[in-house]
Amino acid sequence: MSERITTPFTAESTAAEVIDGVDLAGERAIVTGAASGIGVETARALASAGAEVTLAVRDVVAGTRVAADITSTTGNPKIFVEQLDLSDQSSIAAFVARWSGPLDILVDNAGIMATPELRTAEGWELQFATNHLGHFALTTGLHDALTSSGKARVVVVSSVGHINGEVLFDDLDFTAHPYDAWAAYSQSKTANILFAVEAAKRWADDGIAVNALNPGRIASTNLSRHMETPPAAFDPKGNTGVSVKNIEQGAATSVLLAASPLVAGVTGRYFEDCQEAVPFEPGTRRGVAAYALDPVKAERLWRVSLDRTWG
Repeated sequence: MSERITTPFTAESTAAEVIDGVDLAGERAIVTGAASGIGVETARALASAGAEVTLAVRDVVAGTRVAADITSTTGNPKIFVEQLDLSDQSSIAAFVARWSGPLDILVDNAGIMATPELRTAEGWELQFATNHLGHFALTTGLHDALTSSGKARVVVVSSVGHINGEVLFDDLDFTAHPYDAWAAYSQSKTANILFAVEAAKRWADDGIAVNALNPGRIASTNLSRHMETPPAAFDPKGNTGVSVKNIEQGAATSVLLAASPLVAGVTGRYFEDCQEAVPFEPGTRRGVAAYALDPVKAERLWRVSLDRTWG
């Protein structure tokens, strides 16, 4: 077994602390969902280190406001905004077609959680379609740009919520089972990790590192807008007392994997609190479930996802 990766940073570390001293001048980054929440702080950290950052967002007006704020706080004028709807495969294809040149950092950050039963134009369950299939299509579509970097990093934002359920290969869209918002969310977050596992294996020779992460329970982001109970108190399994991070702390692990020299060359792993996660143990809200790292499941999900998107 590979040695577990640890860093000096902790659950309390902020994105600014993680990026301190890192030089990203000349590098190009994309952050999805960068109009709100930890996406903003992830983009801000990368910009503060000198990277050119594209905010890939559904709401271009909101993204433009964020870009202006990031430029104001970092002094970096190379902040761009592009429209991207991860639930719309035509929007993803258009974004990929517009991109030109190498790509050094891709942060698959955007996500939705515990939505009512909603479907895409294809009839796909919306959380799986957005959180996993959208990012799968985007990342595989940008593969050549990532390869051109020679040292690209892909960061996939998952969740501790993956421990509540596997990918339901026999009913991905909840057409045979009654829809359950949390089961659908858990499936999509497990899929995020499996995607990182398989992409890391397939792209190892392309100089592309791919890792997934749990940002932690974050207060006051749009992700919790479908929840009736405040995120500080809520847990779908009934647990309480889960610690809550601020947004700057929530972005720290994403920034670590996107830019820190401490994890250069690390790929195919799952992190939380700026460390590689330990195996999940029942009764806890930490760690990574074994099924989320299963190479057989990862390869199966890749084939299914490729067939649905670029197949």
